Amino acid sequence: MTNRSLFEIGEWVVYPSHGVGQLTGIDSIEVNGSKMEFYVILFPKNKLLLKLPVKKAISAGLRNVLNQEDLNQIFLNLSQKVKKKRMMWSKRAQEYELKINSGDPMALAETLKELHKTGGTSMQSFSERQIYQKALERLATEISIAENADIEDVAKRIETTLQEAA
Repeated sequence: MTNRSLFEIGEWVVYPSHGVGQLTGIDSIEVNGSKMEFYVILFPKNKLLLKLPVKKAISAGLRNVLNQEDLNQIFLNLSQKVKKKRMMWSKRAQEYELKINSGDPMALAETLKELHKTGGTSMQSFSERQIYQKALERLATEISIAENADIEDVAKRIETTLQEAA
């Protein structure tokens, strides 16, 4: 099976460092005398157009959005208590950024669990709020695409699940 058959034009996909985008087409471009095919992915929120070599799509981390089984696992993970890490904030912040940019929805859920404060966002530092919001937006966007739901409703559902687990 070729990489090209893994993704269909018009479907939503996840690219690790940019989040959810829509595969709008496949371009053929001549590079150094040989013809290469590129997925064309539009990330509407960032107004970004990415051309990703078809042959490198999987190794670059391109994947389909979550399916129902994945969604169930995410919400199960979010509903479980978390053990807070005891390390310097700068180290944790780096770790959270790596998790967010990994494109792994379970890593996003872990980040949200670790940063969630029962007192709400007013109990977080500015940098904690920034990272929390970025992780929440990434996860909520993917879930909203997978469920064909409103992103704000999904974000509220995620936060309600986190609140109930606290």
